[in-house]
Amino acid sequence: MEQRTILNEAQLGILRLLSRMTRVEQVEELRQVISNYYAQKATEEMDRLWDSGDWSEEKNESILKEHLRTPYKHAQ
Repeated sequence: MEQRTILNEAQLGILRLLSRMTRVEQVEELRQVISNYYAQKATEEMDRLWDSGDWSEEKNESILKEHLRTPYKHAQ
């Protein structure tokens, strides 16, 4: 059974924008602009966390040393 996806206004707006693009290069440029936007938002949030004291060099170091791999069960 096929499931329908309902798009929100933001998604529809992006589709309308994409429908006006005639070259692959334009889509790649838009993809880069969107990537830069999210990178900027992430940087702004990290700056906010750092300034508020919710993030620190010690927290960075502890995350670097954290073991995040999923343990695998050996087949018997």
